[in-house]
Amino acid sequence: MAEANFSAAVLPAHATPPHPMANPGYGKRDAPDQRPRTNHDFAHLPPREAAVAAYIDRLPGGADISVKTLAKHLPYGQCALRTTLNNLHQAGHLRRGREHLTGTSSQLWITRTWFTRTARGDDWWAAFTRGDVPTEYEAQSPAEQRSRPTRSRAFILLAALGRTAPALSLSQADCAALAPLVAEWFERGANEESVRHALTAGLPTPVHHPAALIRGRLTSKLPPEPAAVRPPLRMLECAKCGVPGRAEALAGGVCGECRGETVPPRAPSAPVAASAVHAYAATTRAALIDRRRERPRV
Repeated sequence: MAEANFSAAVLPAHATPPHPMANPGYGKRDAPDQRPRTNHDFAHLPPREAAVAAYIDRLPGGADISVKTLAKHLPYGQCALRTTLNNLHQAGHLRRGREHLTGTSSQLWITRTWFTRTARGDDWWAAFTRGDVPTEYEAQSPAEQRSRPTRSRAFILLAALGRTAPALSLSQADCAALAPLVAEWFERGANEESVRHALTAGLPTPVHHPAALIRGRLTSKLPPEPAAVRPPLRMLECAKCGVPGRAEALAGGVCGECRGETVPPRAPSAPVAASAVHAYAATTRAALIDRRRERPRV
């Protein structure tokens, strides 16, 4: 019954037009390193929050996820959606903030809304604003890691080489030994097609030692390391008042003032003595008089 209500909330009963996209540069932004999508990604949330999160999760990057637009496509009013988005904020699925792209001449900060189906803690979001994002699988338990497939992207490419070039058929042991070299190509920006071309183009006839040939090409043709790219400058905003601040100060995405924390008043600065004010004014007047005397007469 719960799953039926969940599905009904995700898919509106009446026909609606396609969800609109936001202006270029705005709208939904997918956070990096999310887990693969499953049917239980939002089971820990209340039904309304789970339905809205599942709907947003399936929208493409750049989609307009403002409260006004979501209210036109979901069976909830704007007030309910505003509360729901704030709850998703606190649950770690959503953050609003500002971003300045480095390397551009513009001084403007772009408004961003980042969404992740994988709930993130405050520490993760703080690292995200610094451009230092930990990988999702570092936080998995040993049981979850054992359940992951053991065939990596590099291993799969090597195992499939025999279908493209039969002379390069490799054993499982060869694929496992050569996979780290292919992975280094991927880290330097190469894709499957470029690696495959580097390994299969201009093969000698015959190929006596496929593994040795592939190892030699992976080593000698390794592309250069990409130039270091500075991460964009980011800051997050409070989910309630919208005031920007350091991610470390936004526990649960909410600033201290909105959480009800009292901020001690600043101690008033010591007053400046009247004699010091008069002395400074006299020195300034004397300097102006001397400057006028130094000007040449015309």
